[in-house]
Amino acid sequence: MEKTPLSEMETRMTRFKELMSSSNPDWEMAVIFGKINLYYFTGTMQDGILIIPRDEDPTFWVRRSYHRALDESIFPSIRPMRSFRDARHDFKTLPDTVYLETEMVPLALYHRFTKHFNFNEFKAVDPYLAAVRAVKSDYELSLMRKCGKIHQHVLEDLTPEMLREGMSEADLAVELFSVLVKEGHDALTRFGMFDNEMVLGHLGFGDSSIYPTYFDGASGTRGISPAAPVLGSRERKLRNGDLVFVDVGCAVDGYNTDKTMTYMFGSPLPEHAIEVHKRCVEIQNEIARLLKPGNIPSEIYKHIMDSLDEEFLENFMGFEDRKVTFLGHGIGLLIDELPVIAEKFDEPLQEGMVFAVEPKNGIKDVGMVGIENTFIVTSRGGECITGTNPGLIPVF
Repeated sequence: MEKTPLSEMETRMTRFKELMSSSNPDWEMAVIFGKINLYYFTGTMQDGILIIPRDEDPTFWVRRSYHRALDESIFPSIRPMRSFRDARHDFKTLPDTVYLETEMVPLALYHRFTKHFNFNEFKAVDPYLAAVRAVKSDYELSLMRKCGKIHQHVLEDLTPEMLREGMSEADLAVELFSVLVKEGHDALTRFGMFDNEMVLGHLGFGDSSIYPTYFDGASGTRGISPAAPVLGSRERKLRNGDLVFVDVGCAVDGYNTDKTMTYMFGSPLPEHAIEVHKRCVEIQNEIARLLKPGNIPSEIYKHIMDSLDEEFLENFMGFEDRKVTFLGHGIGLLIDELPVIAEKFDEPLQEGMVFAVEPKNGIKDVGMVGIENTFIVTSRGGECITGTNPGLIPVF
């Protein structure tokens, strides 16, 4: 088991404290509850809280499992607790204000916490955590590159061999999931989106890939049932002439890449669908060219959108009225991180940010065409770490 290096954890904490001090000079304490941020700072995901005072060293108070935390992490200060009361005894006084993850801490948990930590006010720490996590270290990028190689191999080399006439979407999803795990995938696809559940991603044959879904993405999937809109339909079988759409995540040691590949099964798609797909690939490559430090995500978005004609825009990034208003998203410990290639994201790109770029277009009676790959922001433009195959792989 490879543990997160101590130098890596120290650098992350230093960057976080420096950002908090420059943005909020009067901050005194932040408390982390969420398992993703706990893992980011401590290298382990346990039931507990990480208390970060501005002028003192942070402490990870663990309810369960303290012993597992010690086994998995070399974080300098890990202490056991039965309840928040134990952690409270470590502080003679408390500041008036605490910074919390307001996007994910439930109200009931907040009340249990403030029963012992009686702060007068809370403020959101979420944007500062997101900003620190958005810029990846060499250590993080090495994990994402490893993940990208697995992703590329499975979707570009192995998936075409899985496609068989008469198999269901669910059959393909289960086989694809199994192969991904065997190749090194963590078996989890994590999102920050509130109350979101996802087993693998979006997978569909033909127009299943444009079926309506609550998920905030360009594509769709029918899923198993209304209670489980995941994996794929047991009823929809693969037929000659189908478009096969596969948009799935892959993760290694918690770090994700995102990739979409398409396949033509049995015979080519209609020529107009192929042309729309090629245009999406061109858009991806143009966005990748612009993923350089200093460029502005909102300006990249506007540049692309202004270059597209009305006919193409009709079902670009979705189908009919189910379109999304972004072209790509940050990615790391979560599939959906900040920043986003969309309006109102006006902070310049930084070297080491990572984006999933995903131009797609829904076509009636065909399905969702397009592409998605994961890119690292560099001075030379986006470095693709998930492969360069343009999709629409023929499986005849």
